[in-house]
Amino acid sequence: MTAKEFYDWQTSGGTSDVMKLVAAFEKADIPWCAIGGVAVNHWAEHPMVTQDVDLVVAAEAVDQAITVLEQVGFKAERFPWSVNLKGRSAVSVQISTETFYQAFPARSVPADVHGILLRVASLEDTLRGKIRAWSDAQRRQSKRIKDLADIARLVESHSRLWALLPEELKTRIEQPKPQRGAS
Repeated sequence: MTAKEFYDWQTSGGTSDVMKLVAAFEKADIPWCAIGGVAVNHWAEHPMVTQDVDLVVAAEAVDQAITVLEQVGFKAERFPWSVNLKGRSAVSVQISTETFYQAFPARSVPADVHGILLRVASLEDTLRGKIRAWSDAQRRQSKRIKDLADIARLVESHSRLWALLPEELKTRIEQPKPQRGAS
């Protein structure tokens, strides 16, 4: 089973929804990138399946992004800090409209996540986003624990990120050990 087939099985057809989303954004030339767990899956050594696809779109393109996604079959629901979209699968798409993320698309990189080609936030932006989510005391405990695990996965895969962690996180995550042969 390929990574794409596994993702499709785990998300009840999510591959098609994500590929439709990517194609719609690229055709409309909308600046965007995946953040959250999808971005972590690109940067971490061992990906984990997620049914959430968190995105950020350039502020000036949010309305256009919603329009093009509705044209390809997504249904949108607006909230103060996000726009949530549903296609035909179990995948939940959330476009963050928070100012914090607005510069992420300009620094995004092309990536293959679960066999799907898309754009993801840079490694440092992915870490910053996860630190911000973990730091939000209003988030449910279970989500903050997952954020902490995602931060640990990033640091384990990219030891240089340790230096970017706030002191409080350094007390919760083990410092990566130097790898043999690493310079």
